[in-house]
Amino acid sequence: MDAEREALLGTACPELLTFCRKQGLPFEAVDLRWGLRDSEAADWLTAELCLEELERCQRTSLGPAFVALVGDQYGPCSLPRRIEEKEWEALLAQLSTRPRDLELVARRFRRDENSVPPSYVLQAVGAGEAPGPEEATLISVLRAAAQEAWRLGLISREQWQCYHHSGLQWELERGLLSGAPGATVLLREIPELGRHLLQDCALPVVDRLPDGCVDEVARGHLGSLKQRVAQERPGALTVHRLPWARDLVNPRNKAHARYLRELGEQFVASASRQLLQHLREQPPTPPGLAWLFQDIRHHLWQGAEATRAFCGRQELLARLGQRLRQDDRRPHSPLVLFGAPGTGKTAVLCKLAEQAAGLLGRKTVTVLRLLGTSQGSADARRLLASLCLQLCLAFGLPTPPGQVLQARARLGHFFHVLLHTVGRRDFESLVILLDAVDDLDPGCHSRGVPWLPLVCPPRVHLVLSACSGPRDALDAIRTTLRDPDAYWEVGPLGADQGREMVRTLLAEARRTLSPAQRDLLWASLPECGHPGRLWLAFHEAHSWASFSVPAPLTPSAEEATHQLCARLEQTHDPLLVAHVLGYIAASRHGLAEAELKDVLSLDDEVLLAAYSDWTPPSRELMRFPPLLWVRLRRDLGRCLARRPMHGTTLLAIAHRQLAEVVRARYLTPPRAAARHGVLADFFSGAWSQGTKKHITLPRVGRPLSLDRKVAPQPLWFSDSAANERKLAELPFHLLRAGRTEELLRDVLGDMSWLSCRVLSSGLDALLDDVDLCMPHVEGPELGLVREALELCRPALELRGAERSVLYTELLARLQHFAPSCPVLVGPLCRQAQAWLHACPQPVLVPLAGCLQPPGGPLRAVLTGCHRGVTALAWSPEEQLLVVGAQDGVVTVWDVQEQRVTHILTGHTGEVTCVAVLARGTLAISACRDHTLRLWHLLSGRERGTLRDAGLPDPQPCGLHMDEARNVVYAAWGSQISAWSLQTAELVFRVLGNISDPWVCVAVLVPHAGLLALSRGGVVSMWSPDTGQLQGTRLLPSSPDETLTCAAPVHRQGRVIAGFSSGSIAVEHEDWRLDRLPEAACFLVLAEDESLLAAGFGSRVRVFLAAAEGFRRLLATDLQHEDRVETAVFGPQNNLIVTGSWDGLVQVWSLSEQGVLLAALEGVGGPVSLLARTGTLVASASRQSSSLKVWDLSFPQRLGRPAAFLDRTGLAAVSHRGNFVYFPKAGDKSKITVWDVAEGEAQDALDTSSEVRRLEVAEGPKLLFAGLASGAVLVFPLDSRQDVLCVPPPEARKPVVDMALSKREDRLAVAYDNIVLVLDVAPGDPCPAVEGPVYTFYTQLPETVASVAVLGDRRVLYGMTSGDLFLYACADSQVFPLEAHGSRVTCVDVSHGEQLAVSGSQEGQLCLWDLGTCACRLELGYASSYCPGVRCACFSQDDKYVFAGLQDRSVIVWSVLDGTLLASQLVHAVVTRIIPTSNGFIAPTSHGYILRERFQCLASRASEQGPLGKFQKAVWRVKWRQRRELAEGAPQDSASEGTQGREPKPNKRSQVCLIV
Repeated sequence: MDAEREALLGTACPELLTFCRKQGLPFEAVDLRWGLRDSEAADWLTAELCLEELERCQRTSLGPAFVALVGDQYGPCSLPRRIEEKEWEALLAQLSTRPRDLELVARRFRRDENSVPPSYVLQAVGAGEAPGPEEATLISVLRAAAQEAWRLGLISREQWQCYHHSGLQWELERGLLSGAPGATVLLREIPELGRHLLQDCALPVVDRLPDGCVDEVARGHLGSLKQRVAQERPGALTVHRLPWARDLVNPRNKAHARYLRELGEQFVASASRQLLQHLREQPPTPPGLAWLFQDIRHHLWQGAEATRAFCGRQELLARLGQRLRQDDRRPHSPLVLFGAPGTGKTAVLCKLAEQAAGLLGRKTVTVLRLLGTSQGSADARRLLASLCLQLCLAFGLPTPPGQVLQARARLGHFFHVLLHTVGRRDFESLVILLDAVDDLDPGCHSRGVPWLPLVCPPRVHLVLSACSGPRDALDAIRTTLRDPDAYWEVGPLGADQGREMVRTLLAEARRTLSPAQRDLLWASLPECGHPGRLWLAFHEAHSWASFSVPAPLTPSAEEATHQLCARLEQTHDPLLVAHVLGYIAASRHGLAEAELKDVLSLDDEVLLAAYSDWTPPSRELMRFPPLLWVRLRRDLGRCLARRPMHGTTLLAIAHRQLAEVVRARYLTPPRAAARHGVLADFFSGAWSQGTKKHITLPRVGRPLSLDRKVAPQPLWFSDSAANERKLAELPFHLLRAGRTEELLRDVLGDMSWLSCRVLSSGLDALLDDVDLCMPHVEGPELGLVREALELCRPALELRGAERSVLYTELLARLQHFAPSCPVLVGPLCRQAQAWLHACPQPVLVPLAGCLQPPGGPLRAVLTGCHRGVTALAWSPEEQLLVVGAQDGVVTVWDVQEQRVTHILTGHTGEVTCVAVLARGTLAISACRDHTLRLWHLLSGRERGTLRDAGLPDPQPCGLHMDEARNVVYAAWGSQISAWSLQTAELVFRVLGNISDPWVCVAVLVPHAGLLALSRGGVVSMWSPDTGQLQGTRLLPSSPDETLTCAAPVHRQGRVIAGFSSGSIAVEHEDWRLDRLPEAACFLVLAEDESLLAAGFGSRVRVFLAAAEGFRRLLATDLQHEDRVETAVFGPQNNLIVTGSWDGLVQVWSLSEQGVLLAALEGVGGPVSLLARTGTLVASASRQSSSLKVWDLSFPQRLGRPAAFLDRTGLAAVSHRGNFVYFPKAGDKSKITVWDVAEGEAQDALDTSSEVRRLEVAEGPKLLFAGLASGAVLVFPLDSRQDVLCVPPPEARKPVVDMALSKREDRLAVAYDNIVLVLDVAPGDPCPAVEGPVYTFYTQLPETVASVAVLGDRRVLYGMTSGDLFLYACADSQVFPLEAHGSRVTCVDVSHGEQLAVSGSQEGQLCLWDLGTCACRLELGYASSYCPGVRCACFSQDDKYVFAGLQDRSVIVWSVLDGTLLASQLVHAVVTRIIPTSNGFIAPTSHGYILRERFQCLASRASEQGPLGKFQKAVWRVKWRQRRELAEGAPQDSASEGTQGREPKPNKRSQVCLIV
């Protein structure tokens, strides 16, 4: 059946492989007889291995497990390798009368007393002897003896079958006739074969005797077997009848070719049907949790395997149990079991897992993980994700959301909070056991173990194990967990226990040793209690026969491991052993068996050794004979571990010492590079899909080009199934093989690869790959790509992992650098453009770099808190950032490494303050639960808890340190508590007036005083040692003033206070420092107290210290666009950084008189906290779970584009976005003209009044500036010297809004309740602005918010109340439209002037028919932060509406039916949208110009669900049937018009759920 086998292997199996991969299932075809000579195929060991493989397939396969190709050969019967003693005696009894036969049998078999029961072992043919007639005689003798013994009832039928059944019979009995599912029999019948049996051409297809005659007995057995199959399993049988031909079976024969094709089709159809049926019958699994259940089952099975031969350790287990019981009612440290590799830590931990439920005397949840043995325990993120999910399911708690599961830091926080939540459940306990921390994130242990809780709450127990020795995992744990009582050493077993362990293992294997062998074994292992070494000794000794004389064993584990490898090399081909173990050890996570056989089929050295004495059976393809691998795998036994990873089962080296020996023995640098090279070829798919590879075989003598039939390696098997094995392995092997150029071209420089990695494994997995490669890649390009990927994180978390999101994000961020970065960035941008151009779904395509590019001042985005950040403090010496959050968790970040070093839990309320002391090694945190906790920042250990009793409701606390006295002062409203940091005892407590709480408390160390300033302006001074009151005084203030903020001046012993009236007073002085226009909201002093910043409203005023106090430093205040929240001075006092309510972090130069240097986007909420150390500034918000770290000294990199600094949102653009006009920062009476290409200000236009609105007329080339004075200035864009002024109306009110008509021939200027309409007419030398042609008053108490004008001088205007009106100037008639529920933020008219769109502050967009004044479509929007529409416009063809939203996104809305076609997060508020021929351009609050092409290839592409995963917002589209107005002219009055246009019922309602 060689032709059939080759047809299935060459065509059908690849097709079935593709089918299985699409279902997310691995596929492996096992044909142990392929590539073997007939003598090897008929060997009893081969038949035994085939049956073992059949059992493995039945045990693991989902669906098809066995396919039999049955022709006209029954096959030979092989000799059994081992005969048990009773069976042997029964056979010999039948040979007693035949001495020659008896002598032959006795000579070929030897008694082995070491088997239990004793048995007789077949001896191999001696060296130089070929199996000949004696082999056939021996088979005949044993078959006759077995026949007679069975007839007499001396042996069973199963024993008799061992001498009479061929391999085919055995396989059909086990795989089909036993009733096992998943079996298929493909039967080939040649009806005319009987007439041609004597022809030579029939020899290959029938059984023959040694003399050449037809074996009629075998034909009879085969006939009976076929009959049984047809009777017992007719549904599994498929018969193929083949006409007789002399060239049986020849694929060139048309009939035969058709037969082979049908055979393959039948095989694929049958296997696919079985697979689909079993998939349908699988029990339902909660979505997304199948991997978790598989992971849990795997670790439970591994734990049971580890304790099969458990001996001793009873004392250690008893002590551990006692410790768990003692710790169950109190907070305690985790426990760490450590010891040398192979001392049995895994077995102890697994045994403890078995006993945990009975140790604590209550309901106990036990969680076991053998780290590194599964995908869910391969790294810290996956481990924490699996632990959190399992604990939530076990305790009935809500599972963490996807954003938490994808981020390491967030998972660490969630894990710690989860443990405390479980600890508060008084009726059940939790025991988590984590074995082999060394195998978690190997190579990253130098960074510590930040996810490890330093203190476990009551009823929660965490037990870990780690190896001592050169590996750094234990040192990393000791760095994190410094409690010496937490470490328990696992030493060697006693000598008696070690021997008992070996005896247990031998008994389990049904083996024993002779006395001499036992003495040799114990002599080789004097006093050895090392379980790893004992297991190696057992592995060696269990194969000893009683008649063999083994060599002494080596005493050390390393030498024993080398001895094991040497024995394998003697038993098998040394080259095969070296390459197989080398490939497994060189893999990143391990290799599946199918992968290993493919890799060996690509290894020319292995193939040359396998086919050194004969040629392969096929002329078209070449494969490695799988039997050679199965034989080696059988001898390796438990040296190989099976790990469920990436949707399959991987083989890995089971023991750490064996892995180290394999690397030292078989992976020297040249060999390692070669192994990695072949693995890289396999995972890249270089030789798949019919690509032939050359090889010159010794028996052929000429090059052959043969298909190796290895599995193809696409990135995606289906739309939802990614090739996780390729994604995980290929970068690693390309790097280790030194193929950096290929790595950059095909992996890191391939957008398909990047998107597939992100979509299937998450952004962190891709960043891990980039970090792996960065030390080996020269140049800055990879660093730029990494930074750009980090900047993409918010969009990926908001919208989910969508391909279009990643493509647009990277293109918009890297396009600036494409010309100067041709190796990596340029190709990535071109690929992104090509993909987006061909994208079938509606998409917004960036035409230029328009998002914040990498290489800027952003140093890190730290995400981990589940609730808002409430406190920040730096440890400058250690570059650590201490963060307090609303959920009570204190996190310590290593900013240099951008990782969490410690997660400190214990507080039960909001952390209100953190402070760092002792040169950055200690931190103290205050919480609303009235506790102070002292932490050691290097170890993460809690040093003590200070609790203030008798306080009223939870309130914020301020911390003030006096390190000279070693005292911390905690100010709680009207109470100050002084605590000794050394003894954790209360030194004194000061009680104030509850009705007049303190606003500021300070320790004036140079003046030995504790100062407090109350809200009523009372200054009190106490002794810092005793708390005795030394005096009080009253700040100079008026009775109607209230103290709002204060700042102590330590060197002068004064305090500066700010009041609600805007006054700033200095204590000890009778004069006021200054009077601010508004109430002071904060006062901040520089470190050297030479500068003072006072925040009020939306401005900051800076003062310079002088002899008489403070004087103003800057002539003008630092103007913000929203309320300023906080400020901090930069290094050397040459900068000041401010944070405001609009979420911006702004950097101002004090040396350049307050010039705005940068406006940086915060974290999506008001910037309420700033903290600086050196040149680093951390910014955070109470409304965000993230914080950002900025480097104030960042260099401009690689031509990074400069952003224009418009914070007003008034920017207008001209010349297709090449020039931007906006009010100058700090002086809004000037207009900055910004050249986008050059990245610098080109000019400044003076307006003499604050600019309130800007509009550009591209056709007439005019810039209109609406001023606070009410005037409108008109600047010609080509000649800015000639300025036209449109005077304000009589009321002299500021301009609220301006709008140009679509033909740019009309201009509407809106004031609070007045609208002017002007004409823009051509003129020479410049256009003329005439009018106002019309002026009308709204006659409403509300103010006009936005305006639009049509060519026929109709005006559409919206009010702050949400009302919307259309005013016809020619007729002086007003038509009310249906009102919005909140302020109208924008209105726009279509280019055909038949439709209009309006947006509101509540996030509602409405589409209006201007002919009927009726609402056609309504789009409602809701967002978690800052909802509302900022701007909107129609596309030039009026088919779409582009809208910029306050949540920093842009949407595209279909005018036809209101379908939401596209949504793109642009990370900044779009302040204006100008349509272009194929999209739009838009300035943003980040200072970049969006240039987007809207691409909608299919008219109904929206129905394909392009936004199906977007779940952060809910849009509700209401389509309203168009209705003509009532007959007659428009109504004269607003009330009548409203009655004639009542809202009509919705025609349909469409809801899009977005992520």
